[in-house]
Amino acid sequence: MDTMTAALFEKLNSEDKSEQYDAYQGLMEKTKYPVPWAYEVWDGLKEDLSSKDAHKRSRAAQFLSQLAISDPEERMLNDFSDVWEVTRDRKFVTARHVLQSIWRVGMAGREQRKMVLNRLIDRYKNCMEEKNHTLIRNDILIGMRELYKETKEESIKVEALKLIKMEKDKKYLKKYEGIWKNT
Repeated sequence: MDTMTAALFEKLNSEDKSEQYDAYQGLMEKTKYPVPWAYEVWDGLKEDLSSKDAHKRSRAAQFLSQLAISDPEERMLNDFSDVWEVTRDRKFVTARHVLQSIWRVGMAGREQRKMVLNRLIDRYKNCMEEKNHTLIRNDILIGMRELYKETKEESIKVEALKLIKMEKDKKYLKKYEGIWKNT
């Protein structure tokens, strides 16, 4: 790993919140594309998924989601359940940040895409008893839209539109349809 990237990982532990945030932003930008150093940080990020610190849990899950495209060994196929678990974090903001980024795992390949979509679809169908279920559904539909935009895989759009049609509340039906309008 280059020294600049290593420094960003170090700054995640800074006492200065703005320095932490800048490091987070820099790493999120770097991991949008395949990187050769994914396995240098993979195990540490996996450990952070169960950290007492909600920020560490959130960042770890988001970084691993992004690093899935840098995973030729396909570790994510085994580690996905641990990342997914953070979408149910006790702190809703943590769970939501992860849910908003987990679609990126689907960029790693067909099997990863199927795995992510199956979990997203199941969660959408079964989240009605969860607090903030409308936000969860919203984030799922946005994630599916982003994955569709990146892959142009028509089956993703078909599944998302089926999910939207399940909505009985007209207010949310309109909101969810708006997510996929012009897509």
